[in-house]
Amino acid sequence: MSLWDRFRRGLTRTRDALVGAVGAALGRRALDPATVDTLEEALLAADVGPAAVDRLIADARQRLDRDPALDLRGALERAAVELLGAASAPFAPGPERPWVALIVGVNGAGKTTFAGKLAASYARAGKRTLLVAADTFRAAAAEQLDVWAGRAGAEIVRPGSGGADPAAVVHDGLAAARARGTEIVLVDTAGRLHTQHNLMAELEKVARVCARQVTGAPHHVLLVLDGTQGLNGLAQARAFLRAVPVKSLAVTKLDGTSRGGVVLSIAGELGLPVSLVGLGEGLDDWQPFDPEAYARGLFE
Repeated sequence: MSLWDRFRRGLTRTRDALVGAVGAALGRRALDPATVDTLEEALLAADVGPAAVDRLIADARQRLDRDPALDLRGALERAAVELLGAASAPFAPGPERPWVALIVGVNGAGKTTFAGKLAASYARAGKRTLLVAADTFRAAAAEQLDVWAGRAGAEIVRPGSGGADPAAVVHDGLAAARARGTEIVLVDTAGRLHTQHNLMAELEKVARVCARQVTGAPHHVLLVLDGTQGLNGLAQARAFLRAVPVKSLAVTKLDGTSRGGVVLSIAGELGLPVSLVGLGEGLDDWQPFDPEAYARGLFE
């Protein structure tokens, strides 16, 4: 299945809500007040925030004025790509050895699953990969990651039977990675609400331990957001940005929501790069983020 097909399938619910509301107007050039009102309502319902809605419509209007060959659908797609283009970035290991990625987010966002899927991808590519089970709070979190490690062909460092401080688990994991010549380390942290200040402080401690063990670590902090949460993800992202140097986002569960427009809000309001998206439950149901495929998946 092509990248475009994956995005189109994954964004079905969001696209159906948008296209169903705006209807035939997408195939025309008119952007009259009634069409603008309908379009605004549809975009807001898809959790495209007000600021991003205004930018999209203003940009689309300018494109329609400049290019007589464009219809509204094409103008909106190009406006969306423009908005997203500066906010896309790869999640790609650098030359550091080990290269350390810290995976963070709120409870239930899908961090452990994403860590396992990423580990599988790197292991298949012949990279020696280590998963660190630093979620010491959720029952069976380490066991879940252990299953993923087995499926991925990756190594794992997990807490002892008596439990451990998350920072201590990370310390041991990175020490093991250095001793074993590991290439890639993915640290799965506990889910925490952005309002839990003590747990956010603990996350800062984990990041400091990474830096003490490996120069420059964490080299990438990946914030995993649940796409079904819509604009609540903005508040989450702002709080995590205050605690750790988030480098990019993974947006999960886009296949199960009509609120997939939140990606446009994150790009427009935070300027935070989106690197990965989750489009299903399977091992390979995720993709590097592609602004053009995403924009087409929304409106076509």
